[in-house]
Amino acid sequence: MRPGRLTDYVGQTHILGPDKPLARALAAGRIHSMILWGPPGTGKTTLARLLAAAVDIRFVQISAVMAGVKDIRAAVAEAREAREANGQGTLLFVDEVHRFNKAQQDGLLPYVEDGTLVLVGATTENPSFEVNNALLSRTRTYVLRALDQAAIRELIDRALADERDGLGGQGLSMSDDLRDQLAARADGDARRALNLLELAADIAAGRDSGAAEISQSDLDEVLREGLRRFDKGGDYFYDQMSALHKSVRGTDPDAALYWLSRMLEAGCDPRYVARRVTRMASEDIGNADPRALRIALDAWETYERLGTPEGELAIAQATVYMACAPKSNAVYAGFNAAWRDARERGTLEVPMHIRNAPTKLMKDLGYAEGYRYAHNEDDGYAAGDSYLPEELVGTRYYTPVQRGLEIKIGDKLARLRERDAHASADRRATRSHPDAKTGADD
Repeated sequence: MRPGRLTDYVGQTHILGPDKPLARALAAGRIHSMILWGPPGTGKTTLARLLAAAVDIRFVQISAVMAGVKDIRAAVAEAREAREANGQGTLLFVDEVHRFNKAQQDGLLPYVEDGTLVLVGATTENPSFEVNNALLSRTRTYVLRALDQAAIRELIDRALADERDGLGGQGLSMSDDLRDQLAARADGDARRALNLLELAADIAAGRDSGAAEISQSDLDEVLREGLRRFDKGGDYFYDQMSALHKSVRGTDPDAALYWLSRMLEAGCDPRYVARRVTRMASEDIGNADPRALRIALDAWETYERLGTPEGELAIAQATVYMACAPKSNAVYAGFNAAWRDARERGTLEVPMHIRNAPTKLMKDLGYAEGYRYAHNEDDGYAAGDSYLPEELVGTRYYTPVQRGLEIKIGDKLARLRERDAHASADRRATRSHPDAKTGADD
């Protein structure tokens, strides 16, 4: 059922529609090297074939999974022969181009540059990470999108009607409702839709010799397994995890539940989700609601004890709590700032008054001299004391937000800093007038 003309190609109008770059190149009768990036079943191989046919050049296909430098050299030699014999160009289609190592990708460069080959690479992985910069700079990347339900339905209708290559010659029918169900469950993958249609037709034929219609039970049989796209460690995985995290941060429990369900339904390890939810409790909620961290850990432990599916409900409960909780990244931002100073400011000395002094020598050297034991101070606070290295005195890393518990934390810190200011003023006055009475004697 692979279309033989561009006019029969379904989808990708954002790159093939009127006045789009690829359409303009075809209208001018030429084609450039490119990377086609998109999920499975979106027509990458078909498009490459049709592009070669549209500009009347040879189409040569290799798979990066099985091919090596030897295969590239053979394709180059054939391309040169064809150009010398009749002036015909060659389109080299490299499926799964991201599987080529650096040397193999570099091996294509001179032939792309001198025009021996028009390279069309297909990949389901983000080319920014998987394709060499040198090769990317010599190609244009086109993003192919998953087909919408209407496009998949069009392909199903075409396959059922086609008497030469499809199922039309078998006299097999399928109701509109079942066609819509299949289109929806194909999840944007044309190849999957046609494979499932073929399986359903085989089941119908085996169920009743000469069966004229694919039934609901036939379709249910082939749709029994989950069909959602989810690539552990790939773009879908991280995009959906990002969507979950941002939904929690954005205080949208409905979206958070949806993305959580998408990930779990597609087979993501619930332990990984529990780990990320625990991270959210510290990064995005922090001290605005310290209970969030404990709730996240409890959900993680509950899953470890109960497993699937009962334990997943606890993760969902924790996710909703995170989404609804007051938000603060004050600890996260403060920790990053302190880490940056620790890394970039060198080995700043520990102030003498807060150094450890376990020996007489250390005490004689002034270690711990002048240290004020906070528990013996008014309200358990040594007003005016500083615990940072001298070069960083006065630096503020943690700035509580005006949400949740951090409102009270911020108020407390403000009061204590006001006491620090008064204590510092008193010390300055004492140094200026040694006989003055200090606040400590009151």
